[in-house]
Amino acid sequence: MRILPFALALGLALPVAACGGSSHTPPPGTAGATTGQELIDLDNAYRKGAITQDEYEEQREKILDR
Repeated sequence: MRILPFALALGLALPVAACGGSSHTPPPGTAGATTGQELIDLDNAYRKGAITQDEYEEQREKILDR
């Protein structure tokens, strides 16, 4: 008999808990950093030697083409 109240409470709580979540993802190019910030971060990576000049130029073009 102790299981029945628990099962009833669980049955009522699960639908309410499901209402709080969202799996919506914003369209590409609208989430995260701005274009300017992405270019600054890319430039910093290049200056620190984390990426090559070819990688820098390739990524820069991708950012600017969006």
